Amino acid sequence: MAWFLGIGITGVVLLALSLVLDGVLDGALDGALGGALDGWLSLPVVAGFLAMTGFGGAIALGTTGAGPTVAAGAGAVAGLGTAWLTYRFGRLLAHDPTASAPTGDDLVGTAGSVVTAIPADGYGEVLLRLAGQPVKLAARSARPVARGAEVWVESAPTATSVLVRPVDR
Repeated sequence: MAWFLGIGITGVVLLALSLVLDGVLDGALDGALGGALDGWLSLPVVAGFLAMTGFGGAIALGTTGAGPTVAAGAGAVAGLGTAWLTYRFGRLLAHDPTASAPTGDDLVGTAGSVVTAIPADGYGEVLLRLAGQPVKLAARSARPVARGAEVWVESAPTATSVLVRPVDR
């Protein structure tokens, strides 16, 4: 039983190392056998297989009283199942679609406040909210705008500047 526990503990240690050494084995045999092993030799999959093979074999040996060969077979079947689940879960996480990143066009029509006064012929600064986060950008306006005034964004000509107009209330 000590051998099975040793294999299981080795798998748990490898799983802990996979948090630190993420992706080390992923490219080791990249493209081997026509890409059949891609993803199957990732560190979490190998660690899950070893841990479940060891602990599954120890459980089978301790509960059934069967010999080490039967326990090793039961552990290997449990290890293969765990490896398959780990592989599928890893692929699910890797292919999870994300929301699109906010762009400058998302700023058009938003309100903000002037941080640095905007002269008629130059740049000032405005504080806006983009995706819920405060963003300070350079701003131009057709007419001068005082510090603290509320403004609306008319356009975003560059990634770091906006064209604004004061809000008349």
